[in-house]
Amino acid sequence: MSFVPLTGPATFRAGEPPREGVVEFTDDRRTVALPIRAALPVLTKARNREDLHPSVGLLSGAALLGMRFVAAGKFAPQESTQGSPPSWRVSGLDEDDEERIEMLARAQREDERVVRELIDAVADAMPRQPPVEVPVRRPGPTSSRPSFEERLQARLAKHRRVDPTDLPQLVRLSIRVEADEEELVAGAVRLVPQVHDEQNPLHLCDLAELWTHGAAEHGFGDRARTHATIALRAAADAWPVLDRLLELRVPDQLVLDTDELVSLLDEGVGALRDRGVDVLWPRSLGRDLSATATLDRASPSAPREEPLNEPLLGTEALFAFKWQVALHGDPLSDAEMDQLASSATPLMRLRGNWTVVDPSIVRKARKRLLRTVKPAEAVAAALTGVVQTGPEEGQQEQVVVGASLLKVREQLLSAATREPVDPPAALTATLRDYQRHGLTWLAELTSLGLGACLADDMGLGKTITLIALHLHRHESGTSGPTLVVCPASLLGNWEDEVHRFAPGTPVTRFHGSARDLDRAGDGFVLTTYGTMQRDAERLAAVPWDLVVADEAQHVKNPRTSTARALRTIPSAARVALTGTPVENNLTELWAILDWAIPGLLGSRNAFRKAWAAPIESGREPTKAAQFAELIGPFLLRRRKSDPGIAPELPAKTETDHRIGLTREQVVLYESFVRDIMERIERADEDTRRGLVLKLLTGLKQICNHPAQFLKQSAVRLSGRSQKIDLLDELLGTVLAEDGAALVFTQYVAMGRLLEAHLERAGVPHQFLHGGTPVREREAMVRRFQAGEAPVFLLSLKAGGTGLNLTRADHVLHVDRWWNPAVEEQATDRAYRIGQTRPVQVHRMITRGTIEEKIAEMLGRKRALADAVLGKGEMALTELSNDELRDLVTLRPDAVDE
Repeated sequence: MSFVPLTGPATFRAGEPPREGVVEFTDDRRTVALPIRAALPVLTKARNREDLHPSVGLLSGAALLGMRFVAAGKFAPQESTQGSPPSWRVSGLDEDDEERIEMLARAQREDERVVRELIDAVADAMPRQPPVEVPVRRPGPTSSRPSFEERLQARLAKHRRVDPTDLPQLVRLSIRVEADEEELVAGAVRLVPQVHDEQNPLHLCDLAELWTHGAAEHGFGDRARTHATIALRAAADAWPVLDRLLELRVPDQLVLDTDELVSLLDEGVGALRDRGVDVLWPRSLGRDLSATATLDRASPSAPREEPLNEPLLGTEALFAFKWQVALHGDPLSDAEMDQLASSATPLMRLRGNWTVVDPSIVRKARKRLLRTVKPAEAVAAALTGVVQTGPEEGQQEQVVVGASLLKVREQLLSAATREPVDPPAALTATLRDYQRHGLTWLAELTSLGLGACLADDMGLGKTITLIALHLHRHESGTSGPTLVVCPASLLGNWEDEVHRFAPGTPVTRFHGSARDLDRAGDGFVLTTYGTMQRDAERLAAVPWDLVVADEAQHVKNPRTSTARALRTIPSAARVALTGTPVENNLTELWAILDWAIPGLLGSRNAFRKAWAAPIESGREPTKAAQFAELIGPFLLRRRKSDPGIAPELPAKTETDHRIGLTREQVVLYESFVRDIMERIERADEDTRRGLVLKLLTGLKQICNHPAQFLKQSAVRLSGRSQKIDLLDELLGTVLAEDGAALVFTQYVAMGRLLEAHLERAGVPHQFLHGGTPVREREAMVRRFQAGEAPVFLLSLKAGGTGLNLTRADHVLHVDRWWNPAVEEQATDRAYRIGQTRPVQVHRMITRGTIEEKIAEMLGRKRALADAVLGKGEMALTELSNDELRDLVTLRPDAVDE
């Protein structure tokens, strides 16, 4: 079979008669055509291979099904028509047989006709002699000769008697549980081992029959007993109680006492399942008890007077996770829970029927209170639907949220989209629509006793929104001052804006030598992070209504003394303000949110294991979506580029220019893929990762220009890459219209090539990269903004952030970055507050290459791509070889004829 390619597609060509059919096996190098008789052993042996092509799997399944029909005698002669020779065809199929054919075709998404044609070919090829011409019966006396079906069944029976080696030899073990009323009362059950034909699980018998009956009765071959003994020993290794079966002369059954039954439920079922041994329970012995973690407000052990206006999720609130056991989904009563908790045996009669009770269910019934938690953890469980039930990672249970939290969850999920609240009467400003929505969102969360992180872009009015929140809360009946902790450079800005937008509201600076809190009243107290750290104890003694951390990225490291001091200052609610909630990694976001809503994301280590590591590695894409759902109600981020946020910005047009490869690029691309993929398929895990990164980088360089991939310098670029031709065309238009352009590439080497090309073309330009000194960088920005150099080449890493280049009205991305957020940041060097002209963004994408496939991936799954591709090419090193080959293989439309 080694000469037949099985990892490529296979096709069945039907013949007439059916036995003349041919199976064609194909791979990248050759096609092998086998007549159906020669193809049968190949197809039957191939079915256990893991690298089998789906089409080969379909034909293999159809061949085995046809052979089974022939073995059962379900075929008959077919009359010849128009001179064709006689043939055998499948006949006499029942409903189950027809369903098997339909299921096989559906499972492989194949035309049912192909399956039926191959089955007929098997039926016609397997009999040793072709059928004789079927005579046309005439009316007359009935012949005494046996019918065809009778002769066929007699021949099959004869072969079964004389050739027992055709019977199945390989078997699989299962355990059947039995018990009568007396045994159940005594807390005992019986285990009866069974064997199944490995190829046909429906062919089974009790294990004991292999010792006590002949092959004609149990239908298994002589070697089946040996294989069954081996399987029983392996099962006993997994669950040692089965050793007792091996000691029996005939391993017919085993009676379990209460302790052994507990062991079976606690350990045995799982251990046996891992060895491929199923434990089968009778329907009369129910196993329908389930335990669910429920979450609701805890009942206080002693009555207490709650403060007026104390929110449901206030600092004194406490919630409890409890176990609730149900039978068929119907919760047990307290009396039934008590009965379950006191049960001494895993068999008990409940509601008139016997039930098997897993020991884990009993333990939960005995200890119904899982634990009590503070509001933030209760909210997290309500949003995610799961609760951590043990100290180890992954010990989680689905949680049912009680009525007291259901309403809170709905409020949280709708807070940012509900009808905006009216601006406070004391506010002397007109809020924009997005600012009113921000105020509504903050008011909703803080009214529940929860914190929030407002992460709008700089310049969108976070300060005025927070001032409006302070006034809104006081108009709603709360009392107490607001503490604002900010960098020293922002103290004056806060003081001015409070005086401007909330005249009459007291403002006190707690800074410098004269630090006084006596005049705080119900107004604002402004302090710096340094002062707050030194005087945290004094500040903690004030009954703050709100504590605000402006530029909250200053406390992104929770281990600093500043961050620790900020956590010691209590308040009714906390609000973090920042334009950059994540600068380097997700742990920074954890630090900000853990201050604003303590306990929401668990401990730092737990957060790293449960969320940050899976998301940053890119190995679990669903984690990013789950995390977004969890933090979404508590983090509001709007960008200047969002629709309706900053309408004074001009329009931005984005265009993807799809271009082809030159013949030189095609040759380089295909040979590089072929060479590196062969090395990848032979490499170990560590070497493979480096080779994948080399492959991805090399292909992107080839798409840019052959000179970059070949490390050529001082060469002419025109004619070897359509990217250069398109660049010349676009820049010619920009300069003719007295415009200016930013040209981004992620490779300094490509920037050098473009720099030399523009120099030869006489285009005024400059090139900024990571090695550019700070003073020269600032001078370059001034020259560009003054119009002295209308073309600005930038490496994406060095020029993608921190620059104001609003002179540009065109942004060109020569090559694609793996994270769309990075491209957007680069584009925002031109498209930002201060831009007065429409901005056109041009992205160059080579057709049929990895660039186009990545662009399609970003287009289909933009939100997921932000998380999965955030680590660049590293996220793609985890692809399988087949997935990687599909990603990098050149499509036919890559080159222009």
